[in-house]
Amino acid sequence: MPSVFIKTYGCQMNERDSEAVAAQLVAKGYALAPSEAVADVILLNTCSVRDAAEQKALGKMRALAAETRRHRPGVLLGFLGCMAQSRGQELLDRLPDVDLVVGTQKLHRTAEYLDDLLAGRREKVCDTAEESGSEATIREHLLDGNAPDKSPTAFVSIMQGCNQRCTFCIVPFTRGAERSRPIEDIVAECRQLVTGGVKEVTLLGQIVTSYGRRQSGERDGKSAFVRLLEAVQAIDGLERIRFTSPHPKGYGEDLVEAYGRLEKLCESGHVPAQSGSDTVLKRMHRGYTRQRFVELVRMLRQARPGIGITTDLIVGFPGETEDEFEETLSLAREVEFDNAFVFKYSNRRGTPAAAMPDPVAAEVIEERHARLLGLINQIAGEHGRRFVGRRVQVLVEGPSRKNPARLEGRTRCNRIVVFEGERRHRGQLLDVQVERASAFTLYGTPAFVNLD
Repeated sequence: MPSVFIKTYGCQMNERDSEAVAAQLVAKGYALAPSEAVADVILLNTCSVRDAAEQKALGKMRALAAETRRHRPGVLLGFLGCMAQSRGQELLDRLPDVDLVVGTQKLHRTAEYLDDLLAGRREKVCDTAEESGSEATIREHLLDGNAPDKSPTAFVSIMQGCNQRCTFCIVPFTRGAERSRPIEDIVAECRQLVTGGVKEVTLLGQIVTSYGRRQSGERDGKSAFVRLLEAVQAIDGLERIRFTSPHPKGYGEDLVEAYGRLEKLCESGHVPAQSGSDTVLKRMHRGYTRQRFVELVRMLRQARPGIGITTDLIVGFPGETEDEFEETLSLAREVEFDNAFVFKYSNRRGTPAAAMPDPVAAEVIEERHARLLGLINQIAGEHGRRFVGRRVQVLVEGPSRKNPARLEGRTRCNRIVVFEGERRHRGQLLDVQVERASAFTLYGTPAFVNLD
């Protein structure tokens, strides 16, 4: 059977989608190629959140068309995911060597379309139509979707789409409206993953805290998302639960309280601020104020002492003044984030922000990005040094990406830890004595007290 190589750009949702498509293809008899050099089919699963992500995928496809097609004219080339959804037929028009364009709501038909293309029943495929059916019938192919490397961690998609409509964001256009999977399906998938050796699951959604909002709403003072956390918490053999990506508005009292009573819910909270300025937040249509954000972080730290708080921040949003940017700097100092993903504003066509006046000059965006990133790194380094001399629990994920001779894992508060060990320790919970720290990584020696 033909072999397929999938290259993924973007977020964890895209990683999860690629795993699901790969599982679907394997079930249909396709082989997964170790590299694009030997694949009969090359698929790029794309991201549209920023222009740079789109340009990377477009550049890669042009290179594949120029080089790979020259040596192997029969190879099939395709785009999947968010850029495929937003650009659709335009990709086939601009890049005539592309055979397949499949949007985010039609990924379940990828194998069918490849069968047709390989059999000569179609010349080209472009499908970006909205998937029909109710929220309870989201097309998911996830039970066998995780990579076959027996990783102790797994992503579990619990919903798709976004109704938030932030003015800078293209996701509602590429992922559609919110649609949630039934709790029982999610729990069944998590149980199967645990049976296969998974110790930690990360629940995924564009706005994960909006899970089930349109279907079941609040019951007994608990949102559908908190009820889901409780159901996953009850799975025997599961050690840790994480989730991403939330919205600050989704951190209700019930979710904050859950951090204090659900022991499997890791003391790690991603709370995307985007800006520290109320005027910018209003232009972004974020739905909260700086004061509300700071109070939320205070509540989380009170409910779960030691919780790691991370965030997303955008610099250079249209009209951002120096004073407004200074408010973002002051927010970072006040909250002292453990980490932050700092993004340069990227104009996305079709979004309300794209039509806003007073764009910020590129050189100003670069300068502000450097200043904010420097501050975030400084604060993260100070936080990291607090771990030196302490013993932390680590879930061993495998060889370190930067130094394969060592092992790597994460603490419950989501700090990366690198240490010496053996491959047999993968998937185990180890105590590690921290000896030194950089801004985002801890280094230490295992205490080997949890090997049974």
